[in-house]
Amino acid sequence: MNDAIAYFIEYLTQTKKYSAHTAIGYETDVRDFVTFCERFNGGPIFPKDLARTDTLMFRSYLADRQRRGLAHKSTARALSSLRGFFKFIAKNYGIKNDAITLISSPKVPRKLSKAIDPIDVEHMHSAIREIGNKDPWIDARDWALVVLIFGCGLRISEALSLKNSDVRGRPEVLRICGKGNKERLVPVLPAVWDAIEKYIRVRPFGNAAEDELFRSVRGLPMSSRMAEKVIEKIRNYLQLPDYVTPHALRHTFATALLAGGADLRTLQELLGHSSLSTTQLYTKVNMAEISNIYANAHPRAKD
Repeated sequence: MNDAIAYFIEYLTQTKKYSAHTAIGYETDVRDFVTFCERFNGGPIFPKDLARTDTLMFRSYLADRQRRGLAHKSTARALSSLRGFFKFIAKNYGIKNDAITLISSPKVPRKLSKAIDPIDVEHMHSAIREIGNKDPWIDARDWALVVLIFGCGLRISEALSLKNSDVRGRPEVLRICGKGNKERLVPVLPAVWDAIEKYIRVRPFGNAAEDELFRSVRGLPMSSRMAEKVIEKIRNYLQLPDYVTPHALRHTFATALLAGGADLRTLQELLGHSSLSTTQLYTKVNMAEISNIYANAHPRAKD
């Protein structure tokens, strides 16, 4: 079974070009299911045994995850991973099982995205200066990171994957490689370039063309956790809500563009969403804001 799973993960990373993080998630889900099957059967299982896995087994597995207190979103992802794995072994091992197609994913409530008030983003600039770092170039780095995510609507992983060669010459657009290695072009505002160029001028290391743009205090590529800590420090200083994270800056970008008249297809392209339904969540955010304004401002709203 280990060989089949390893071959599946290799297929995801090498052929499907999934990120290492995504592939690890798939592997975790598949191994969790195999462990459950071995407990259920009272012994080790082999790839050929998966052909006999029936709907009772799958439903028992879902019930087991519920007993373990795992969220519906996590279970829905696990079922998606298993569908991918069973499709893979059917094609590569001739092991077919149609029972999994009869299992419905648990319904996952889609949460409204929370955006930051744009004025609070401006306050972040002042907060960075007031907090102060021992090395002034860190202040420039932190603001460049904030304004890049907010100004271009990038995922934190996308911002941190940028190299010096990507930003040299102040191009009008950035070429971003997003989820599933899907490439998109994102326009860059002058204010974003100003912040990035100021940071580059004072940065003490990491100036080679193929070096990552954002560096840690020790000169290593900046990690996602480091970026989260930057926003966390600013959030605590300004006493902002806990939902103020790097990803919330991306939400703020999206809701601001939608409020400014951007159409959903354009917004989908800028955000790098593979599905328009994901982008449509922002219409609910915007309508929630409009409804709130209406409830508080309309003279007949309280009747």
